[in-house]
Amino acid sequence: MNAQAPGYLARGRIDGDDCLVEADEPVASLQRECGGEVPGALAIPGLLAEIGKARAAGARYATAFEAQADSEIVSARVEIFPHAGEDGTCSIGITDWQVAPAPVDSDAQAASRRLEIGRNVAELWARLDSAQCVLAVEVRASDLEPLGRRMAGALGHPWTDFVDLPGTVHEQPMHWRLLDDAEVRVAESQRTWRAMLAPVAPASAGKGGFELLLVADSALDTSTRDGDESQDSGVAAPPPPSRRIGQELSPVLRQPIARIIANAETIRTRLAGPLAEEYSNYAADIAAAGQHLLALLDDLSDLEVVESEDFDTAPDEIDLADVARRAAGILAVRAKERHIEIAGPADDVSVPAIAEFRRVLQILLNLLGNAIRYAPEGTSVRLKLSDRKGRARVSVIDEGPGLSAEQQARVFEKFERLGRSGDGGSGLGLYISRRLARAMGGDLSVKSKPGQGASFRLDLPPNPAKRRRPAD
Repeated sequence: MNAQAPGYLARGRIDGDDCLVEADEPVASLQRECGGEVPGALAIPGLLAEIGKARAAGARYATAFEAQADSEIVSARVEIFPHAGEDGTCSIGITDWQVAPAPVDSDAQAASRRLEIGRNVAELWARLDSAQCVLAVEVRASDLEPLGRRMAGALGHPWTDFVDLPGTVHEQPMHWRLLDDAEVRVAESQRTWRAMLAPVAPASAGKGGFELLLVADSALDTSTRDGDESQDSGVAAPPPPSRRIGQELSPVLRQPIARIIANAETIRTRLAGPLAEEYSNYAADIAAAGQHLLALLDDLSDLEVVESEDFDTAPDEIDLADVARRAAGILAVRAKERHIEIAGPADDVSVPAIAEFRRVLQILLNLLGNAIRYAPEGTSVRLKLSDRKGRARVSVIDEGPGLSAEQQARVFEKFERLGRSGDGGSGLGLYISRRLARAMGGDLSVKSKPGQGASFRLDLPPNPAKRRRPAD
């Protein structure tokens, strides 16, 4: 029996280079709706996967496959016949063809996927409170760095105070739904931006605060840089002393990596149509690898900042307990996904200190993130505050496997990961955190015993001018 025998609804032929050489209707129409041509590269993902299996089997292969055509799902049964003596060429015969409306995502599913993709391509992330005031900000593009500094230097102000919203005359900030997908202009950037706003806890309609993302309409143009004029005159200008390899690479690589992640997420979530589970898993691996690369870029940039000769912090009066509560709130969702409870300080606890708010938050996010990543599921992570012995202290205490004396001696070293592999970590987080703590006149230490968890303790200079309500 072969694919030329009668009884088939449609026939086709694919050569060894996965080109659909010829095909009857409706296979030809499906090929075009999937973005291909006849003849042309086979563009029907489900069928392409089955062709590979048939070649591997080297014999007649019958199976079913699915594909998405516009707003419809096509399911069909195909018989595949690898040609003897020909390099990979296969004939196909379709014996069944069913068409059904494509399932429509619920509003919640669509919003979740949109947010997931937005997180991967956004070049500014900020955590807002319920009044849309900035609690924390992270910038991932050089043309947004001035905006990031302004926002970080004026925490507690509405995010709309720092940007322009063309065509908007209403008093700001407006209701978050009106600002979601709004056009945004940034003074120092030539690009146009779109704002994405999402409640941290959708069920509470924004009472738990918001996540703000700024997504550009185009990639950052790196074709012109400072010093180009001197290159035209034959004299190469040296790079600015404050920017080195990591800081130069980060803005150049971040955008293409973010696009790779976004495309992988689109494939993984099957937004482009039905896909075999193994290919969805491949896409998930690609997205995860991209996230690890972005995290490594961030760590390399931070490493160069803290190791530069002119690095300094901007100390201010802060409440260490308030920073701890904010860090716990930012990572609450991640902890919940691993069934880990974060026990933060009570609302009436206050531990005044002298330090840079942004850097303290960065340190606590690193310590909490590590505790959530490595502590067993179902355990808790505690944030304990104290202001004894001339120090304002916050301890991040987990119930993990603990550290030996030898591990404690090495844990703050550069690129030290204590034998952990496959988690995407760079081994720089604790090294950078200790450098930051010491630059602010404090320190970062660990106390632990094997099998009894670990306590990472951040000490900072206290603020004696403020009345304190300590935790103990």
